[in-house]
Amino acid sequence: KQSAALEMTKWFDTNYHYLVPELEPDQTFSLGSTKPVDEFLEAKALGIHTRPVLVGPVTYLRMAKSRTAGFRPLELLDGLLGVYEEVLRRLADAGADWVQLDEPSLVVDLDAAERDALAVAYGRLAAAAPLKLLVAAYFGQLRENLETAVSLPVRALHVDMVRGRDELDAILRALPADKLLSLGVVNGRNVWRTNLQDAVATVQKAAGALGADRVLVGPSCSLLHCPVDLDGETGLDGELRSWLAFARQKIGEIGVIAAAVNSGMAPGERSPSPAAGQVLDENARAVQSRRTSPRTQNPAVKQRAAAVDDAMLCRRSDFPARRKLQREAIPLPPLPTTTIGSFPQTPEIRRARAEFKRGELSREAYEEFLRGQITEVVQFQEQCGIDVLVHGEAERNDMVEYFGEELEGIAVTSGGWVQSYGSRCVKPPIIYGDVTRPGPMTVRWIQHAMQGTGKPVKGMLTGPVTILCWSFVRDDQPRSDTCRQLALAIRDEVVDLEAAGVGMIQIDEPAFREGLPLRRDQWAEYFRWAVDCFRLSASGVADATQIHTHMCYAEFNSIIDSIAAMDADVISIETSRSNMELLDAFVRFEYPNEIGPGVYDIHSPRVPTTESMVQLLRKALEVLRPEQIWVNPDCGLKTRRWEEVRPSLVNMVAAARAVREELS
Repeated sequence: KQSAALEMTKWFDTNYHYLVPELEPDQTFSLGSTKPVDEFLEAKALGIHTRPVLVGPVTYLRMAKSRTAGFRPLELLDGLLGVYEEVLRRLADAGADWVQLDEPSLVVDLDAAERDALAVAYGRLAAAAPLKLLVAAYFGQLRENLETAVSLPVRALHVDMVRGRDELDAILRALPADKLLSLGVVNGRNVWRTNLQDAVATVQKAAGALGADRVLVGPSCSLLHCPVDLDGETGLDGELRSWLAFARQKIGEIGVIAAAVNSGMAPGERSPSPAAGQVLDENARAVQSRRTSPRTQNPAVKQRAAAVDDAMLCRRSDFPARRKLQREAIPLPPLPTTTIGSFPQTPEIRRARAEFKRGELSREAYEEFLRGQITEVVQFQEQCGIDVLVHGEAERNDMVEYFGEELEGIAVTSGGWVQSYGSRCVKPPIIYGDVTRPGPMTVRWIQHAMQGTGKPVKGMLTGPVTILCWSFVRDDQPRSDTCRQLALAIRDEVVDLEAAGVGMIQIDEPAFREGLPLRRDQWAEYFRWAVDCFRLSASGVADATQIHTHMCYAEFNSIIDSIAAMDADVISIETSRSNMELLDAFVRFEYPNEIGPGVYDIHSPRVPTTESMVQLLRKALEVLRPEQIWVNPDCGLKTRRWEEVRPSLVNMVAAARAVREELS
């Protein structure tokens, strides 16, 4: 029997995905895997004594969901703790002495019940086994949760000193005398070298207040958000490379910081160790080089960004007037079908790209190959009966990395992979300076696709907020400034696509929701500049040009007014895994524009039946007007195989046609 996959969404405000547990009031828990113990024993057999890491029980329940109205998964805490207690006992029996429990929920807005749950949970877990427990809070400041965090009955507390450095004094005052403090002074989420002098000063301050024996040094959070090793990046130029540190280098930085403090180095003094002093001096030169390098600054870009006015953020007419012109320009049937953009990145495409990068395939031969791939994708869509086509994005390695290669002020790596979900990895670009577009990035590929069909072909772009969120971003200016520069670059591409005869242009913003700060009191400011940046990228075209956008992995209820403010003509969203539940926000808000609720879950190899998609469209028609609805997959098809994509899209078109007949 087939069943729908669990929903997948982002882990807090990172680009790392997790499967959302679905829990119900009668849920019971039992230990289904010995993986933490097995991995501890595997390392132990190799002579490595590790500190096992588990997701904390309160964070686990907060990140779960339930389909039962009024039920909070947190109510299941008592039953869940029994499993945690068993795991801790097994780890203790295996020889573990420390266990880390990650509770990043300590840096978000918690209510009284959630704070009480933390106290209850760790009261039980601290007594479960003869272990020292470390609770790790990261991704932000503790703020009003500080008292709860320091009062938990555990041996050590880890805090994020990259995002929460301003809280150090308050933490030092509040920390009980029996606790150790772990300071995350090395950024686990970005690739810039740590300012070692500043980090040493932070640790020295804590050591002076608590005693060096009560202070631990580490990264702000898990290093899974960083690439592994900078040493393999021989293609980066020396200056840029000198500004960077990947996971291995960050571990080295942690060692240098600890050694400098342990050596008795006074704040502002040179390390008494010549070797450590040399490392600190070299680090200071690299930090200063990045701060003063002319390659990070482009006065023309800054001047253009400063000149943006309100008129550049608005389409010429409101949506009803635009829709009339768009339907006249490109007539479409009810429930028009389309896809989100990408088609399978086959082994042949990846092989050709690798051969081109190694110099084994000429540019002429590589581009001819890509044109052939685009032609095949267009022909398949025509045969399939899809109404609005895409070119398939065969030329793109990744929806963000591709634009990183085309824009100035951004560098790409050869092996800077980070895990996205499961075995899927991405290679985020590095935004190191002011961003500008040297020339058209996508126009010629879309033009080639248009030559092979009489049907409309969408231009496909990645939006400025998503490029920002899915890159390693410079930290020497506000993220909003960098995003505005990206928006201007995408705006130029949108205008060029329209001039080339492209009447539909999709500006994908799947990261719009995940870019939200973790604290609600910071949302309004984020939405102000994020919405403005999308509108800036999209508003340089005539009313008859239809602007699409795409979002996924999002709970829309709390952000629907900001989505509406983006004023895209068509938005496509992920809804198949939630059985159209995510449409509720658009219905309650009475969203006025057009919507493509996904009917095909592309994150599963399962081929959806025509009938299953008919049922989803019927559910959508219960709450939306037929003229609002587009029919499309949840997301791009890049990660799927043609053996899955072909029948799935054939079934999708059949489902749209069947529901059209019902409507008529």
